[in-house]
Amino acid sequence: MSAKATMKKFASIGRVLDGLRSGSTPAPKTETEIVETLTSEDFTVSKVVRHGFPFEPTAMAFDPVQNILVIGSKNGSLRIFGQPGVDCHVRHDEDIPVLQLIFLANEGALVSVCADDSLHLWNLRQKRPAILHSLKFNRERITFSHLPFQSKWLYIGTERGNIHIVNIECFVLSGYVINWNKAIELSRKTHPGPVVHLSDNPLDPNKLLIGFESGAIVLWDLRSKAAEYRYNCPAPVRSISWSHEGKQFLCSQTDGSLTLWNMKHPNKPANVMYPHAKPPIMKGARSDPCAPITRVEWKSCKGSEPYIVFSGGLTYDKAAKQPSLTIMQGKNTTVLEMEHPIIDFICLCETPWPNDIQDPYAIIVLLENDMVVVDLASQGFPCFENPYPMDLHESPVTCVQYYADCPPDIVPAFYSVGSSSQQKKRQGYSKKEWPVKGGEWGSGGNSYPEIIITGHADGSVKFWDASAVSLQVLYKLKTAKVFEKKSKSLDGEEDPYAIQLIQMCLDSRILSVAGASGHVIIYRFSKQEIQIDQLPSIEISIVYDAEEIETPDCEMPPTPIGRNSSTTSSTSSMPLSGVTSSQHMSSSSGEGMKDNVPNLKVRTSSLKFPAGYHPELICQFVWVDGEPPPTVTSVEANSSYGVIAIGTANGLAIVDYIQRTCLLSMGTPDLYGSADPYQRTPRSPKRNKPQGLGDIVEQGTTEPERCRSPPGNSNSEQQNGVCLSPTGNNSKKDKRPNDAQLKRNRGEGSFTRSRSSSMSSLERESKEAINCLAFAESYTTKTDLTTVPCLWVGTSLGSVLVIMITLPSSEEQRSNEPLIVSPTGTVLRLKGAILCMSFLDFSGNFIPAQTDNWKDVNTSKDTTKDKIKREPPARPKMSPSSSTEIVDRQFVVICSEKQAKVISLPSQTCAYRVKVTETSYAIKSEVVSIPSKLTGRESYCLACYVANGHIMTFSVPGLRPLLDTEYLPLTDLRIARTFCFTNHGQALYLCTASEMQRITLCTETSENLQEMLGDLFLPVDTPEAPSKGFFKGLFGGGSGTLDREDLFGESSGKASKSVAKHIPGTGGLEGVKAASGGVAGELSRARIALNERGEKLSELDERTAQMMANAENFSQAAHQIMQKYKDKKWYQF
Repeated sequence: MSAKATMKKFASIGRVLDGLRSGSTPAPKTETEIVETLTSEDFTVSKVVRHGFPFEPTAMAFDPVQNILVIGSKNGSLRIFGQPGVDCHVRHDEDIPVLQLIFLANEGALVSVCADDSLHLWNLRQKRPAILHSLKFNRERITFSHLPFQSKWLYIGTERGNIHIVNIECFVLSGYVINWNKAIELSRKTHPGPVVHLSDNPLDPNKLLIGFESGAIVLWDLRSKAAEYRYNCPAPVRSISWSHEGKQFLCSQTDGSLTLWNMKHPNKPANVMYPHAKPPIMKGARSDPCAPITRVEWKSCKGSEPYIVFSGGLTYDKAAKQPSLTIMQGKNTTVLEMEHPIIDFICLCETPWPNDIQDPYAIIVLLENDMVVVDLASQGFPCFENPYPMDLHESPVTCVQYYADCPPDIVPAFYSVGSSSQQKKRQGYSKKEWPVKGGEWGSGGNSYPEIIITGHADGSVKFWDASAVSLQVLYKLKTAKVFEKKSKSLDGEEDPYAIQLIQMCLDSRILSVAGASGHVIIYRFSKQEIQIDQLPSIEISIVYDAEEIETPDCEMPPTPIGRNSSTTSSTSSMPLSGVTSSQHMSSSSGEGMKDNVPNLKVRTSSLKFPAGYHPELICQFVWVDGEPPPTVTSVEANSSYGVIAIGTANGLAIVDYIQRTCLLSMGTPDLYGSADPYQRTPRSPKRNKPQGLGDIVEQGTTEPERCRSPPGNSNSEQQNGVCLSPTGNNSKKDKRPNDAQLKRNRGEGSFTRSRSSSMSSLERESKEAINCLAFAESYTTKTDLTTVPCLWVGTSLGSVLVIMITLPSSEEQRSNEPLIVSPTGTVLRLKGAILCMSFLDFSGNFIPAQTDNWKDVNTSKDTTKDKIKREPPARPKMSPSSSTEIVDRQFVVICSEKQAKVISLPSQTCAYRVKVTETSYAIKSEVVSIPSKLTGRESYCLACYVANGHIMTFSVPGLRPLLDTEYLPLTDLRIARTFCFTNHGQALYLCTASEMQRITLCTETSENLQEMLGDLFLPVDTPEAPSKGFFKGLFGGGSGTLDREDLFGESSGKASKSVAKHIPGTGGLEGVKAASGGVAGELSRARIALNERGEKLSELDERTAQMMANAENFSQAAHQIMQKYKDKKWYQF
């Protein structure tokens, strides 16, 4: 036997063993060989950008030269903002609140002070800022820090009242320490409390002002190491601000007062005022107490009175109601009421020098849930319009949808209809340029448009342009407009209009929105304003009785029966129900019991809708026998068929939104028919229900007629807007739920599925929800010879059902001829709830659903639809003789919480399978495109996000593992509800209540990310210092300079090693090499290399100077010895 034949033999044996190991059936017979082009090198998980308002902000800082802003958060995150479009997110290694932020002005560096008593130096000269140095205090807690302008020595105040000094270049403690007992000496008998303020005199850096919480204030002379003056405020101090002349300072206190002190008169304050205190009714009586003034800033102006800006200070009756910011200038006082508590504020000034006239032009106010920028230079102090997407959480975000590679005309279309409403909002804003204008946009970006759609708790839907790394609102839709304003949800839902699901067809722009009150609204896009006299709506009822379930051990049930042998009855259910019951026409079936009424009432008056989305049809599920409408768990609309499928927590409804009628309304168990793989045990005897219209109609109705839309001139199946599809009498068993199993979890929205197929019966829910829906031109049974329009339905118990859709023979008959839907009896089974279903041809190419092109029906009388020009799927016709072998021509990729399968159609054999996870469960999965390095073209893969934090990808159709990386464990239900994949390997999720995180799985995007991100640091000249002659003699000719190096350097001694520990960071050259790429990365590396070279040269200069000093000392000593012994003879030594 030749070596070649031997190799073939072993190869065939290997293929057999691979088939046995996988446990799958033999591969289907194919006509072409499938070549999968994706490899593991095509996948890299990287964070792209974070959008929204920083969650739970705690601190803020502004660089007056670079014009960039940073906000720190409770979870240790930092958001750095420049001009609109420049937005960077970084975070500390641990989730520790940020207490204070300090810029090294115009140095490209930032110091963060955290609640664990650590200091961190960030390098902002690279696209992704990183930590250069860290210093962890061990013995004392940090309470306040101060860095003088253009100084490298950072003052650190502690809870014990001591002040330490840190060299920020090397993050080493100085030996110079100001102890609290020496600072106050005998001026107080008790401990002064923590340090709450540190600042140097604007004209004399030798003088350091120290404020203690108790109200004690000390002016410390750094050279003499002694207190020059001591002041005692009548109430505890919260903050202090100097005048630019350095002669006076202003204190804010906890009793709502402002105290003005002359620096050289410590015995008595120059003035004490209560800005918001009410005058006492009687002379000598005390005024009403006021809330603390948390922060004050005193800023001088050219040619006018200085500004005094402070937060708080209102009387307690007002302070509890409304947070406020007060602006005082001379005799004018303006109180700006804020919607949220004030965290911090900063006055933006024309000069960064503290000893120059400040001339403030704006105030940045950081609120608990917003950021406001006040224009001080305009009359009335208007606010600037915030260009950042910080209103993302204006109403809490309840769902998110992400679409990449959109049609090029869709973003301009949304912008055009949304710009008019945006212009109305801009009327009250300042007309000046946004003051935060630092940084520079990235040079790269994606070539395809991207759209993010957010649904909110108030029923609004926002459309965002997410192209490249920016986020800009395009258009806002208010879905609550179609309901009565005073209408309250009958089930007591706090947010009855909250959006739970969003689905949009990019080609036709048909939008489907599901709300929390069991309602679904179909919208059609138009550029014209329209008037609707009566809103089109239908009410849908799913009547059910539930029962306990026994899940079969096998994954695949017995071969299903023929297509039309399944009984189709109009029943509705909770997740696992299906029972014979008629529709009731009355609004209540008993005293106090709600029946056949929706949660919300649709408006009956005429409504005018501006350009944008207009309601096409409102579908509402109704109460049944005192049970509220089921939660909508999935929505899928198809513009080519004119049909929308709505999956609920208990069943399925299919609605023809063109003829505005319900085609099918069934409980999930009824979709199986006789192919039901579960043994459903009745819980109680069947209730006697009055015979309804459905029961009467069914007695004389044939099977195909029972799930069809009525002709245009007939309303035999619909009365008063209620779907009256008939129900079967003899095909259902009696089914009753147990009370615990009937509890509805509405708060979790669509994330209410059961993981029952892979769990014990004790953990199993007695409900079967519709989790996943997909329209396709596919095969419905094993004997099909051609593809037909159909709907694939995935349930929470791992079943996949197929429903055939029979369309009219011609497009002209679509609005009049009935449309028929019928379950086929086909049932496929997987472990775990079904998450996604997608279709491929037998070459492995993705098959998109049939859609229509968008056409504005309000601008033309011709409503004929433009079909998307796609190659129609092959519909081979073969002889049905026994000798003909049916060749599979299509794949369906089905992924559940536990596994993924690729099923060959029409044979329904399992071609490939893979176990996604053993111990966890998948949260989200989708078949998405991603660029292949091998071919340079887009290929498709299956992407999964697993609850244990792993992101996994598999090739299709072969299901080869391509990526398995740990990213983010599921710690918040918000992540599960909002995580979504889209094409080009992009993904998105709501990381906090007010922020969205975009990530990429694509190596190509990750490599270009450095070019896409903006620059935070740009070379800018620091403004010149004010003339010294202007201030000459103001302090009695005292020196205005201070050699801090001489005071705090090596001559001060070494600090105790036990006070703080130095921790080197990763933000140096090594971090840049790992994180950067392209020209910008090379420049960053070169810049840091130059910095390192400069540091080494500085060290060399210091060593050279030291050697010169030693040489000079040696020379002097040698000279002295020479003078001593020059007159002595040799024998005298």
